[in-house]
Amino acid sequence: MHADQTPTPYTGLDRMTIGGEWRHGSSGEVHHDVDPYDDTVLAEVRLADAGDVDLAYRAAERAWPVWAATPAYERAEVFRRALRILDARRAEVAEWLVREAGAVRDRAEFEIDLVRSGMAEAASYPTRVEGRILPGITPGKENRVYREPLGVVTVISPWNFPLQLSHRSVAPAVALGNTVVLKPAENTPVTGGLLLARVYEEAGLPPGVLNVVLGKGGQIGDALATHESSRMVSFTGSTDVGRHISRLIPLKRRTLELGGNSPLVVLDDADLDLAADAAVFGSYYHQGQICMATNRIIATTGVHDELVDRIVARVRALRVGDPGDPATQIGPVIDDDQAEGIRDLVDRSVEVGAQLLLSGEPGGPAGRVLPPYLLLAGNHAPCAAEEVFGPVATVIRATEEEDALRIANDTEYGLSSAVHTRDAEKGVRFARRLRAGMTHVNDSTLNDEANTAFGGEEHSGHGRFGGEWAVEAFTTDHWVSVQQVPRTLPFGFGGR
Repeated sequence: MHADQTPTPYTGLDRMTIGGEWRHGSSGEVHHDVDPYDDTVLAEVRLADAGDVDLAYRAAERAWPVWAATPAYERAEVFRRALRILDARRAEVAEWLVREAGAVRDRAEFEIDLVRSGMAEAASYPTRVEGRILPGITPGKENRVYREPLGVVTVISPWNFPLQLSHRSVAPAVALGNTVVLKPAENTPVTGGLLLARVYEEAGLPPGVLNVVLGKGGQIGDALATHESSRMVSFTGSTDVGRHISRLIPLKRRTLELGGNSPLVVLDDADLDLAADAAVFGSYYHQGQICMATNRIIATTGVHDELVDRIVARVRALRVGDPGDPATQIGPVIDDDQAEGIRDLVDRSVEVGAQLLLSGEPGGPAGRVLPPYLLLAGNHAPCAAEEVFGPVATVIRATEEEDALRIANDTEYGLSSAVHTRDAEKGVRFARRLRAGMTHVNDSTLNDEANTAFGGEEHSGHGRFGGEWAVEAFTTDHWVSVQQVPRTLPFGFGGR
């Protein structure tokens, strides 16, 4: 295929892939993969059962020794080819994100860019693995510490940024010599798994290195997490499910990115236009369905009212509707349960005294296009205390800087956060007192870069994704000592 040719679209995206074979699941249950905007059926997927899960792990086990022994340059080259394939198929992948995940056009393009950066980063991993030689206390002993792949890695990913949140675990795991069993969310089987499998298959990834099983977490999730062949679980999703996985596998390695309740703090000396832009973007991008979304906008009393005026003006200008229309900025939420839960949370917040500044009626053919909601409330109203995962922003008044810090830290979560001030170093000092895995000074809470430490504290997760942290997460240390000369042992042995 020449660079200027449009590739033939992928087919067979109603099947899972196990050991290089594209096949239907064996459970007998059919899942209708639908467009959340208008309920158009995109694919009818026959779901997996526990037997399919076992087949996937067996395939991954068989593929692992050869893949782990593949030279680093050859593994890296797979990712360079995948990058070119993704570029050639960009329009195809973007269309799937719009139709299956409800992403507006700009959001779909942004997600593809995140995956591109992850592919480029993963191409560097095979040659970044380092061992060490350490001195010993035993005469004549050389201590070597090798970095080795783990083996078979389990990846369980969510529906909100399906391509990125699958790829950020799949890519480093595979690049570092592991094989993978991936279960994407049932709402996004194509963008969360099957497209990645097709891209890497086309790039020359050997059969069995990446296996995708399609099923419901409640039915096959435990079988995935506890399978004897799985050496690690990388999970992104709700805090409740993350806790459940941790109880199931207390001794197994795991990386978890869980819920969030991100604060964006605006201090008295902030640039209010910049702060309002960051707050609206952080709260409403992808309908607020992002773990790092700005759930709480905390403003000190000197700027609170003026900031609210700026936010109201920006939110009123947001364009709501069909995600396929390039002008749309807010599209549908993923399903009816999500829509009902968001509206219920807003209603419960108003019942306990929150002031609803902006709202509206659901729209779109399926009724899942929710208006942007904006509330004024205290930190313990449901809209502030709970993870929202919808187009909802809550502004909270703080008396001064220390009160803002107290409010920001008054949550069980600790994923992302932000602080706005014209004094950047004051912002850094404030940031370091926030209980969060990530804090951004004079920016949004929404930031994701492939080469740095992405992750949370408290009930927002365990471990870090990205860069050298991914190398550490998906490999293990193996101490190998070499006794260069015979050593003297107890019982009078050795020393010859």
